[in-house]
Amino acid sequence: MIREMIVKNRSYRRFHQNYKVDTSLLEDLIDLARLSPSAANLQRLRFKICNIEEENNKIFSCLDWAGYLKNWNGPEIGERPSAYIIILSTEKDTEKVACDAGIACQSILLGAVEEELRGCIFASIKKDVLQKQLIIPKKYTILYVIALGKPEENIKIENVENNNIKYWRDENGTHHVPKRKLKDIII
Repeated sequence: MIREMIVKNRSYRRFHQNYKVDTSLLEDLIDLARLSPSAANLQRLRFKICNIEEENNKIFSCLDWAGYLKNWNGPEIGERPSAYIIILSTEKDTEKVACDAGIACQSILLGAVEEELRGCIFASIKKDVLQKQLIIPKKYTILYVIALGKPEENIKIENVENNNIKYWRDENGTHHVPKRKLKDIII
């Protein structure tokens, strides 16, 4: 079961934008992060829920959508996420919370898979702009943004060829994600 969920948990970037993700479901996903391990149990992460179109548009404009897809600026209107969770920290030194944030993101995304939703974690964010636009207090540091929604994308995992790990899209819009073979990563 967990293997199937992890395989389904790809970086989805196209969604059914008109599918509304309820605030209560987003709170349930954050609760999974809350219950996840935290270094020294300091629990320094905070979360901002966004599922209102006006806020979603502000967030969308602050994200870099797919580094390897050079001629693609992100999903078109109608394919954009219908919800976001912004991962924040009370700690200014982001290295101190990196592990906690990674665990929280994975917990949220696996919970989303269980609910037939998908998502994408963003680290490439115009953080200062986003912090101002959403009026996030300066005492919080933006770490990541998770885009969420009902997926409208076909993703295929395949083996890395010629050491090329770059994801790509074919003429049908299928998103291909090369993964190294297990024998190649175990030392």
